[in-house]
Order: sequence, then structure tokens, then C-alpha cells
Amino acid sequence: MRILLIHGRSQGGKDPVALKNDWLAALGKGLGKAGLSLPAGAQVDFPYYGDQLDEFVRQLELPADPAIVPKGSPAFDEFAAFRREVVEEMRQQAGITDAQVQAELPPEMPVEKGPQNWRWVQAIVRLLDRNLPDVSQGTIEAFLRDVFLYTKRRVVQQAIDQIVSGKLTAETTVVVGHSLGSVVGYNVLRGGARNVKLYVTVGCPLGIRAIRRTLGAISNPLVAEDGWYNAYDRRDIVALYPLDAANFDVSPAIVNNGGIDNGTDNRHGIIGYLDDATVARTIHAALQ
Repeated sequence: MRILLIHGRSQGGKDPVALKNDWLAALGKGLGKAGLSLPAGAQVDFPYYGDQLDEFVRQLELPADPAIVPKGSPAFDEFAAFRREVVEEMRQQAGITDAQVQAELPPEMPVEKGPQNWRWVQAIVRLLDRNLPDVSQGTIEAFLRDVFLYTKRRVVQQAIDQIVSGKLTAETTVVVGHSLGSVVGYNVLRGGARNVKLYVTVGCPLGIRAIRRTLGAISNPLVAEDGWYNAYDRRDIVALYPLDAANFDVSPAIVNNGGIDNGTDNRHGIIGYLDDATVARTIHAALQ
């Protein structure tokens, strides 16, 4: 039995062995809370694409702060449209009103409200930063940039998918994807789930419409009932929605667990998901 761990964004320049050990330590803690331990003989793979993603960011010249990208460039315009759609969903989920956004704008600079206006979108990001103290503006911007590059630039998607799919074998496998890694895992498994017994997603943004639409017709690559388990903290701004009939309508239906109390500083970190007893127990059960 194998476990395939797919990391998220912001891992460039890090030691993949140390990252893998951090994941396993957190999973071990979660298993300990459940009175369990990792089954003897379980093989763990950790495909690392952090440096590759950072290299694409440099090559494609799309910085985390889109305000410094000159308007009128095709890359900027496409990213701006993607960004404002995701930010608008974040605003609605966070309960930020139009009046609050308007008040965030300088009084001497009146603008037409709505996500088509660039200053309006910038104001929403600042309000998210202020009203969600566990999430920084830089985190939101970098997440939007990296997800955009993966979902909208085929060369990026193919390179990262190849790194991950190269670790899938014919052996029975439990796949765990976090954040952007959950999108990568989904895309890879759609190309052939092989002998994957369970797909676990944590902090998954696939329910966000702007992201979901980039992947075409959606499906569940796990044909067995209860083959896809999605866990999230309701305060995790990246995991905006459960993967349910309203947001990710597939068959078989995905099992959703929105009761996670992620103790990391942004409610999104992998450690706060893997050290949860319910997540660890679910992974353990599939490894039997």
C-alpha cells in the first residue's frame, strides 16, 4: 500500500525530504489522537514541484502583486478577469458588503462599484486582509497567481502533472492533496486513477467557480462510493465551499467534512489538517 502526498503552493526553495517528514509527523500526530499508527510497510511518495512552479512564475512574469503589471497586456487582462471573479466569491463568503468596499475607497476617488473596476477589487483584497486576520493580503495574491498559472497555462499544468503522475504506480494508493495540490491531484487522477483507493483533499479550492470552470466538465475519478473525502476548516478562505451538489456536483458524491479545527496561523496550513484525528483515521482506514 502506498500514500501519495501532493503539496500546495509556496513550497519553492524548500527541502522536499524535510517537507515530507513534516507531513508525516503531522499525520502521525493525528493518528496518535485516534489511537492509531501508520501501518507497517506503507510506502510514502512526495512528488515535489515547488521549484518548478517558482521557475514558471519567473518565466511568465506574473508577480504576486498584479498592480505592477502594465494594463493592456494579454496576460494581465486574463489574470485580472480571473482574479476579480475569485475575489468576488471570497467577498460574498466573508460577508463583506458593497458599502464596506465603497468606504474602503478614497472619498476623493469615486469609482463605479462592481468587480469590473480594478480599484474596487483592490479594496476587497484589503478588506479580506483586515477582516480575516488569519489570512494576509500577500497570501491571497500569491494563491491567485499560482492557481491561475496552473489552470490557465497548459505548459505549467503539463509539467507539474508529469511530476506528480510519475509517482503513481500500479500499487494500491491513497492520494492526499492540499490546496493547489488538491487541484493538481484531481487533474492527474482524471487522466487515470489507476489503483487509487481513496482521494483525500484538504483546504481544497475546487468549489470556487472561477477555478472549477478552468478544468472543463467536472467528474469524480474515483468510481467507488466514499472514494473521495474532502475535509476543510470553514474559516479557511481558500476552501470557500464544500465539494457538494451545489458547488461540485459529481457522482459518486464526495464525502465532505467541514468540522476541521485547523490550528495553523492561516487556518489553511497542511499541519492543521493532517493532525486532525478524523482526517488521519480516514486515511488509516483506507490503508487497511
